[in-house]
Amino acid sequence: MARCVLLRGNSGSGKSTVARLLQRRLGRGTLMIPQDVVRREMLYARDGAGTPAVALMIELARWGAANCESVIVEGILDAEVYAPLFDALREAFDPLLAFYYDLPFEETLRRHATKPNHADFGEADMRRWWKERDLAPGLREEILTANVSAEAAVEQILKQLDESAKARGQ
Repeated sequence: MARCVLLRGNSGSGKSTVARLLQRRLGRGTLMIPQDVVRREMLYARDGAGTPAVALMIELARWGAANCESVIVEGILDAEVYAPLFDALREAFDPLLAFYYDLPFEETLRRHATKPNHADFGEADMRRWWKERDLAPGLREEILTANVSAEAAVEQILKQLDESAKARGQ
């Protein structure tokens, strides 16, 4: 059965950076499903209740479960709006490792300022999107904090994937 890593948190927390690094470390054939790409680029849709991004991300994840060894899903992924996605991930993957970036707002602003697309949106947008500790019911999310570098997060995730595989006798 395929394995899945779910990375959630507010804008500017580091999810996309970790997802890209993790995909490279896991190797070719690892499917990455970035919420921003699905919602903004593929669908050109708004986020929130009723967004078609949920259904498309579920279909992409199911395809990944059937065709890939590893799938990475990343995005802000509001706990309430994306609950059906989380249910589908739990059904399709073993293991499903979930991580939530819990950073102060000021840290997300600092990190955002270092990104190539920092001019695309700013502090006002990030405040509007901000959700304090938006943990998802039913997911056992491990918390990633500001003191965990992207490289350290990747190493932590890889270690947990390895431990999970050993526990399942793989």
